[in-house]
Amino acid sequence: MAEWINVAPASELQAGSRKVVFTEIGPIVVFNLADELYSIKDACTHDGAELASGVLDGDQIICPRHGSRFCIRTGKVQSPPAYEDVETFPTRIENETVQVNIDS
Repeated sequence: MAEWINVAPASELQAGSRKVVFTEIGPIVVFNLADELYSIKDACTHDGAELASGVLDGDQIICPRHGSRFCIRTGKVQSPPAYEDVETFPTRIENETVQVNIDS
């Protein structure tokens, strides 16, 4: 069964913003890109650095430690030194609350 966890009221996650949520599987960062929600594990696959504070370039997040890029829509790695994709999570708005499925 899917485990949807509440992240924040939808009104708090405006276009262009991001929010880190701490879960039993570790931190997840939720992005609002042009009113579309995406969630990825908040850990670079190169060395485990957090990604949430990285620069957003279009639909890519740039790891603040070594510069790896990841597509936040798909989790696909876009540039080294990382070579593995970052985990993504289904995200939705239910009853005006942003939710992430950590059981995917």
